[in-house]
Amino acid sequence: MLVYRIPREPSTPRIAVWRKLRKYGVFQLADGVVVLPASPRTREQFDWVAEEVVEAGGQAEVWTAAPTTQEQRDRMRTKLSADRGTEYDEITAAAEAARSLPDPAGRAKKLTQLRRRLREIDKRTFFPTAQRDSAEAALRELAAGRPDAAPERARTEAR
Repeated sequence: MLVYRIPREPSTPRIAVWRKLRKYGVFQLADGVVVLPASPRTREQFDWVAEEVVEAGGQAEVWTAAPTTQEQRDRMRTKLSADRGTEYDEITAAAEAARSLPDPAGRAKKLTQLRRRLREIDKRTFFPTAQRDSAEAALRELAAGRPDAAPERARTEAR
């Protein structure tokens, strides 16, 4: 758990901290209180952010904490899973849209970008989601160069 307070001005360090925490996929308990499932990696991430907060003139402490009820655990798991699920859904939609790009080079470039984004999301995924499998399948289809299936469906439905 990271407990921090950072001055409002200048806003640049505050925004940098917020973006970094968002990148790590934190669960926000309250203003200035965020948690992640315990691991050496998440502890190190929180230590880095705490250093940044202090360097910006704020206060920060890293704590080891655990939910005391199953309801608290479930709430954190549900929120973190939903957040990552939404991100995986975005990759799926982008991959499906990229399949209709006319230029193979454009599809390849988009595939590279989406694979990178998938790896970034995987780094902050603490609980498996079904959406991850869908995103992976959509990227495989994009990599295979399969054309967009929408025109085929439209022809079938018109019959």
